Amino acid sequence: MPDWNHDAVRRENLERAQANADHPEQPSVSHPFQGRWTRRHWAHASVLTTMCVLLAAIVPGFSTVLDASGTAQVQRMTLSLTLPKPSLRASKATDDNWQSVTLKPGQTLSGVFEELGIPYDQLAKVMQHPKIKPTLRKLRPGTALSFNLPADGSVRAMRLEAGPGVGETPIELEFNGTTLRERAVPVEITTRTVVLTGEVGKSLFASARKLGLGTAQLNQLTDEMFKYDIDFDSDLGEDDRFSVVVDQTWKNGQLANTGPVLAATFTVDGKLKSAFRYMRDGKPEYFTPDGRSLKRPFIRMPIPYARITSGFGMRNHPILGRMRGHMGIDYAAGTGTPIMAAGDARVEFVGRKGGYGNAVILNHGGGKTTLYGHMSRFANIRVGQHVAQGAVIGYVGSTGLATGPHLHYEFRVNGVHMNPLKMTLPPPTPLSGSDLMAFRNQTHRALDKIREVEDVVFQLDDDRVASAAKPAPRDRKKG
Repeated sequence: MPDWNHDAVRRENLERAQANADHPEQPSVSHPFQGRWTRRHWAHASVLTTMCVLLAAIVPGFSTVLDASGTAQVQRMTLSLTLPKPSLRASKATDDNWQSVTLKPGQTLSGVFEELGIPYDQLAKVMQHPKIKPTLRKLRPGTALSFNLPADGSVRAMRLEAGPGVGETPIELEFNGTTLRERAVPVEITTRTVVLTGEVGKSLFASARKLGLGTAQLNQLTDEMFKYDIDFDSDLGEDDRFSVVVDQTWKNGQLANTGPVLAATFTVDGKLKSAFRYMRDGKPEYFTPDGRSLKRPFIRMPIPYARITSGFGMRNHPILGRMRGHMGIDYAAGTGTPIMAAGDARVEFVGRKGGYGNAVILNHGGGKTTLYGHMSRFANIRVGQHVAQGAVIGYVGSTGLATGPHLHYEFRVNGVHMNPLKMTLPPPTPLSGSDLMAFRNQTHRALDKIREVEDVVFQLDDDRVASAAKPAPRDRKKG
């Protein structure tokens, strides 16, 4: 080959090299497959195929799970069931609105309906009900009436609670359109024997009423059980205690009635005075714990809650102005205060009697008589009538020689004046035999109940309740 040819090729190569240096070319990627697979190619293909197979098997499973979890919240199973129709009473229960009123003296049923805004036509339905009409005519003050008055202004039902003039079972009248349906309301009645205890405080009556005792129980305490042993005007101090055992009747969880006092104690100057009710020969009597009757032939005070203003003996007469024997006891009290017979007796005299004014004389037999003077008026008694101890024979006044309203009380034996406060007469026969055994069992249980309650209320020990130790006397002002 000629030399010029070599020179030309060299120059061309140099120029191409220079151009490549100024503009480098991107290396070309050759296809990996050169007509046959190498061992490396087969390995890659095997791995890729395995991954594809696994993905094809797993991904549909995940899809099923996700679908199931997503639809579980909204899928419900529906069954066709035949259900009973809801009762009318159940559907109305949430709309009940009972209002109660207590019948006042002089108030009529129409007045109650008008007060509550109940339509007159509803009243007419009630008044014409054949079974209820006779009952409504016997309604008495204190009867509780309840009305179911829903928000729509209608009257759904009316209930007559057990009370004065009404049967023991309350009656409910339910209005249903133009009809009136009657039903008896079940009553849950329970009786409990309870001990009520407290301190006398400033007023025995106020303290007893706070405990739930009524007038009947208070009269038992003062006029029957302890009237011979306690002067309720002057003997009691504020820190003296009393306890009573009574039976209480509860209706539907509310106190309905408190029965007579079964047992009672007063702690006066640290000394325990007890009284227990016991039926002897079919009549209630009151006894000490050892069975001795608390009844005396004569009451210590024939007038309750009075104070002595003049005793028995010589005195300067407040009207005549000279010394004169006062042959009785004067008890000051307000005009109209009831005066009781001091003992069982026959009425010997009723009328005006000189300086005594309006007076009553009772004959108790055995030569014993009592006189009651200065009355404002007499009770419904007549000469020859037999009266029981404690019966009202007249009322306090200031007739005759009297400077103010009071009772002049005299006691005579065979015509001789005696001091009523110093008379000692034999008491009734005490209990014996089987009566005494039954009474002692009853007394023991009652005393245990009283002591248990007092220990809790007053935090006392047994010795202080039962002990008859002599305490320091308390100065009390006596009238």
